[in-house]
Amino acid sequence: MSLRYALLGLLADRPASGYDLLQRFKVSLANVWPATQSQIYTELTKLADAGSIAVSDEGPRGRKEYTITDAGRTDLREWLTTTKPKRVARNEMLLRVFFLGAVSRAYARDYLSDIETGSEKAGAELAALEASIDWDDDDLSVYGRIAMEWGKRFHAMSREWADWAIGQIPER
Repeated sequence: MSLRYALLGLLADRPASGYDLLQRFKVSLANVWPATQSQIYTELTKLADAGSIAVSDEGPRGRKEYTITDAGRTDLREWLTTTKPKRVARNEMLLRVFFLGAVSRAYARDYLSDIETGSEKAGAELAALEASIDWDDDDLSVYGRIAMEWGKRFHAMSREWADWAIGQIPER
């Protein structure tokens, strides 16, 4: 259901085609809410059928530009103000950590080292992405930077935790 609101949020910022939205997802939302091309186009059709967005321009090869409607803006605002986010209750990575005693200590260290390396890589990718964006003072930039900062801190914490966890495994 949140893909719907991700698209409405992007269209609330400015009109865009499906291709433009896919590119914006890759640059700004992929770390928060990944979506494939087929998922985006399917949801755009549903949003248009529901009257939440409208085709504002049509170009060559069937390209359509979408604009959020008043109904879509109302739906987005209602979702933002009245719906509480669902807390993720499952974490497969931590479930595996819980049971690492069932494998060799060397494998357990390698598993945690992979988490550390992956977190370091993801943090570096976010830093590179942040440096590549022309930030300004519009809402998407302000709140996008806030979300990006969460990602950077999350990956830093994961890296530090994995390093600490490796040190907790006895050598024997």
